[in-house]
Amino acid sequence: MTGPLKIGVVGCGSIGIRGALDHLTLPDVQDRVQVTAVCDPAPGRAEAAARKYGVPQAFEDYDRMLEQADMDAVTICTPIGLHYEQGLKAIRAGKHVHFNKTMTVTTAEADHLIDEARSRGIHLVASPGQMLRPHNRRIREMISDGVLGKISWAVTGAAFGAYHENEGVRQGDDPLHNIDPSWYWRTPGGGPLYDMTVYGLHALTGILGPAKRVTAFSGVSIRERVYRGKTYPCDAHDNTLMCLDFGDALFAFVYGTFAGSVAPFGMPSFFGQKGTIVGLELNGQPFDYPGREEARAASQGDQVLLPHVKGPHREMGEAHVFEDVMQLVDLVREGIPTPATPEHARHVIEIIEAAYRSA
Repeated sequence: MTGPLKIGVVGCGSIGIRGALDHLTLPDVQDRVQVTAVCDPAPGRAEAAARKYGVPQAFEDYDRMLEQADMDAVTICTPIGLHYEQGLKAIRAGKHVHFNKTMTVTTAEADHLIDEARSRGIHLVASPGQMLRPHNRRIREMISDGVLGKISWAVTGAAFGAYHENEGVRQGDDPLHNIDPSWYWRTPGGGPLYDMTVYGLHALTGILGPAKRVTAFSGVSIRERVYRGKTYPCDAHDNTLMCLDFGDALFAFVYGTFAGSVAPFGMPSFFGQKGTIVGLELNGQPFDYPGREEARAASQGDQVLLPHVKGPHREMGEAHVFEDVMQLVDLVREGIPTPATPEHARHVIEIIEAAYRSA
C-alpha cells in the first residue's frame, strides 16, 4: 500500500497509552502510520485520549468503531480475555490486527483467528516479538553452533509482585490515570503466565524450538487483593510451576508466580556440558552481540536495539510494544515478514493451556 497505515487503538488503558498512543502519535512515524481512532468503554476515557493525542475519532462502543472509523488496522490493547472476540470482529471487518500479549486464552481461539485471517487475506502480528532482540538471536546461534555442548536444561519465568498496582497511569482520578488493574487477577486471561511469563516462553521457544510435553502444578494463592481501598476477589492462577520437555532429554523449568524469580525477566538461562548462559553472560562473562555496548548504556536497555526504536522512542517506556505494532505496519505496507507471528504466539498459548490442564 502507499501512504501511511491508518490504525485504531482498542483500549486506552496502560498499554494503549504507554505502548501505542505515546509512540504512534509522534511526528517521526506519521509517514508510515497514523492513529485515526481510539476506543474504550470507560466513560470519558476514549474522548480524553483523543484530545490528548490529537486523534480524530473516539468511541466507547467497539462495534461502532469497526463500522465507522477510518482505519485499516487495529492494535488490541485490552484485557487478554477480550482479545479473541475483538480480534475476530476486526478480522471479519477486514482490519489487520496487532495483538498485545497474550493473543488469546486458548489454542482453539488462536487457531480460529489464524484460519479466519488467512481465508480473508488479513495480516496478524502477535506480541511479544522476543526474537527481534539481537541477544536472543545470538543465543540461538551459540546453542546451534555447540558453544554450550549438549544442553541439559533451561529456566525462565516471572513473578507478579505489585507491578500493575504501582503503574503511574493508575494513581490519579482523571480517566487516563484511574485505570483499574483488577482484570490481571481474574479469569479468563489473568495471572502471571499470560501476562509476564509469556515473554520468557516466547524467547525460550524461539531459541530451542517448540516444546513437546508439559507438566505442571498450579493454583490460586492470593485470593483477595486491595487496590485503592477496594478489595477484589482473585480467581486467576497466580502460582504455577511447570516442566517442559523439548525432546532428547532436554527440559526447561518455567514459572509464573506471585513472588520470587530465579532468572532475569524474559531472558531464559541455559545449562550445558560446556558452559552456561545466564542473562547476557556466557560462563560468567558478557557475550558479544550486535549493539551490546549501546544497550548497556541505554536507560531502556536492549529495547533500543529493536529495528524501529529510534530517536525519542529510545527514552520511552514500552518501546517493545511500539516495535511490534511497527512490525504489522511494515508487513501490511511493504510485505516485510516478521518473527512476531501468530503461529508462535499460538504455541506459547498451547504451552500455558497444557500447564493448566496438567495441574
